Amino acid sequence: MSRYQQGCLYRESRKAGPDVWVFRYRDGQANRKEMIGTVEQFTTRKAAMKSCESLRANINKESRSPRTVAELVTDYTANELPHKTPYTVEVYAGYIKTWIQPKWVQFSLSDVRTVAVETWLGTLPLADGTKAKLRNLMHAIYNHAMRWEFFDRNPITLGRQSAKRTRVPNVLTVEEIGKLLGDLADPWRTAVYVAVTTGLRVSELLALKWADMKFSLGEIRLSRGIVRQHMGEMKTEASRKPVPLDVGLADVLLSWRGRCPYNEAGDYIFASPDKHRQQPYWPTAGMEDHIRPAAIRACIGKRLGWHTLRHTMGR
Repeated sequence: MSRYQQGCLYRESRKAGPDVWVFRYRDGQANRKEMIGTVEQFTTRKAAMKSCESLRANINKESRSPRTVAELVTDYTANELPHKTPYTVEVYAGYIKTWIQPKWVQFSLSDVRTVAVETWLGTLPLADGTKAKLRNLMHAIYNHAMRWEFFDRNPITLGRQSAKRTRVPNVLTVEEIGKLLGDLADPWRTAVYVAVTTGLRVSELLALKWADMKFSLGEIRLSRGIVRQHMGEMKTEASRKPVPLDVGLADVLLSWRGRCPYNEAGDYIFASPDKHRQQPYWPTAGMEDHIRPAAIRACIGKRLGWHTLRHTMGR
């Protein structure tokens, strides 16, 4: 869908004669401008703008603003999502396809109401945190409409949706950590040890390189994260703060460095042999194929995930 063009009207000076009103717009990939008349013909901006109506209608004869949620979502997907990370694009596209479109696709922009959205969220078989993400995505979509002057308000702004956890997340006890480590082989034994002692996100953990280990300073320097094997920025600015590297953790890492196949400064600490040091291991494969089976063998009756290890450090 082509964007509706309001155009730009401005006053331009001339070397000879009175100033003129100029209307600028886009024609495909090119910028165009038309002289509307002199300031003597149109003494006010309002008068000059009114005279542009037929010109504006002509340049927009193949264009119109989104009128339905479906059209707005299409515009948002084409013009906003490309600026997000690959993982965010994947998640947002899934939310739109699975939840937002089936309910709201046929609604006009003006028919979406705050309380109706709240009620809809309350019926979804999802965790409150996921419902809150859906609410925030719809808010972003309507903000896009306001930014481009497709619509004059955001009905999601006053919508309420709690993101509070309904249950306490699993954490491991010291005894369970010991059992898990005892049943794991490297590199996952070292990966789990680093995760539970630092609280790093898995995207930060697997993006670590040996150059990030400042053993002499006793700290880990974080500068990147990897999601779906796409390298990117840290999730938050606070994540860039150095992480303490105590003696025990340093010993574990140095031991692994002495045995791992890729131990140069520019190598990933958990580099995948299948990728010849160009990429780290996939987190899902490590959890599903190694860590969870080890937890079962160690008789740990808790559902483990990478966030379990992160929560364990922060308990």
